[in-house]
Amino acid sequence: MQTVTIIGGGLAGCEAAWQAASRGVPVRLHEMRPVRPTLVHQSDQLAELVCSNSFRGDKLDNAVGVLKEEMRRLGSLIIRCADQTRVPAGAALAVDRARFAAAVTAAITTHPLIDVVREEVSGIPAPGTTAGPVILATGPLTSDTLSEDIARFVGADHLSFYDAISPIVLADSIDRSIVFRASRWGRSLRAEHTEPEAAGPACGVDDGEGDYLNCPMDEEEYRAFYEALISAESATVHDFDAAQFFEGCLPIEVMAHRGRETLRFGPMKPVGLPDPRTGRIPFAVVQLRQDTLAGDHFSLVGFQTQLKWGEQARVLRMIPGLRDAEFVRFGMVHRNTYINGPTILRPTWQTRTRPDLFFAGQVSGVEGYVESAASGLLAGINAAHQARGLPLQEAPRESAIGALAYYVSHAEAKHYQPSNITFGIMPPLAEPPPRHGRGRQGPSKKEQRKEALAQRALAALEAWRADLPVAAPGAGA
Repeated sequence: MQTVTIIGGGLAGCEAAWQAASRGVPVRLHEMRPVRPTLVHQSDQLAELVCSNSFRGDKLDNAVGVLKEEMRRLGSLIIRCADQTRVPAGAALAVDRARFAAAVTAAITTHPLIDVVREEVSGIPAPGTTAGPVILATGPLTSDTLSEDIARFVGADHLSFYDAISPIVLADSIDRSIVFRASRWGRSLRAEHTEPEAAGPACGVDDGEGDYLNCPMDEEEYRAFYEALISAESATVHDFDAAQFFEGCLPIEVMAHRGRETLRFGPMKPVGLPDPRTGRIPFAVVQLRQDTLAGDHFSLVGFQTQLKWGEQARVLRMIPGLRDAEFVRFGMVHRNTYINGPTILRPTWQTRTRPDLFFAGQVSGVEGYVESAASGLLAGINAAHQARGLPLQEAPRESAIGALAYYVSHAEAKHYQPSNITFGIMPPLAEPPPRHGRGRQGPSKKEQRKEALAQRALAALEAWRADLPVAAPGAGA
């Protein structure tokens, strides 16, 4: 039996290892930490989350919710551990980052078919040297030496963009006499998934309180905060003037420079969040999301930043309720590196020129925790099939996981940028769904379209899954 070699112990690498091992194929998983640390990781745990603790929406009315449900049905380790360590986050799936990493690490290190090797891999293993398929899942912080080797392999310079991390504050330092607890539109998600074969995501419910802490601002407070933000000093980043940021994760000060009202229609939008003390919608709102199961840490939602730490403390303490905030972690900037997927990859996540080499995770040209894990899931299945001499699999384009793989391997290469999963990259419906509701009480045409796309995706996935070779008996841990 061939061994699958995986380089990188992040979300994609761990998911790939789990999928391959669950199919009876031995796995050697290389992770360079703690032998070689990075600028943003804080532990030696596998699957450590360095940015947000949110896996985003967990309902079928958004594409990432559909992708998560597909992954549950495919036995995803990452989604299972996320479900087990979730913290209140409205209709989203957010986790206690330390417990999540610990759960993934325990599952991987105790699996009898997975050997975790703590060392840096400085180059792509040559064909035949590993006696099996290779998956590169080194993430956005791929080491310089390996990045150079990848660049040589793909025949062009890497594309790259900068990513920013949100600050985290100590819960006890938040002034609860000013902030109020609520989820936007009263949406909350309390039910948990503890089984990988769960029938579907839990429904949104209003628990009467909400899952976010909200810092309300009046117009004068917002204007003062805005002026302080756009005049604050940023940290020095190499080649920062030419830096490209991923649109879905822009630093707060970059957004602010786009216009005085931009933040009020972005991360500081107040809609759906009436202040219970006044009954009125604030002029602007800063939301805080629980970051640990114990509720002792909260992150500032959408407040990725590259400001110097002293400037962060000064400006962010202008937010009502955070005057005495104690920062557990300040925001920071790091470089993300990724390949131009459409020129390199097949929908199986194999490279076009070397069938035994796969890419997965953010380095492969996807954006987001769930998308990274999903690419690892499919790469792990296919690497296992290759090791066992079985046909490789392309997930159906109608499914979310298949649509993502198709996009990464077929998008326009000239202007390629990493993408989240969206309904927009799925094939359109053959015909519009019939309208079930009437008037204002029924679902809108857009809502019906999303529901139809979600149901079609899950049906396509189930038909495809039924034909997959079964996992090896007793291989799963």
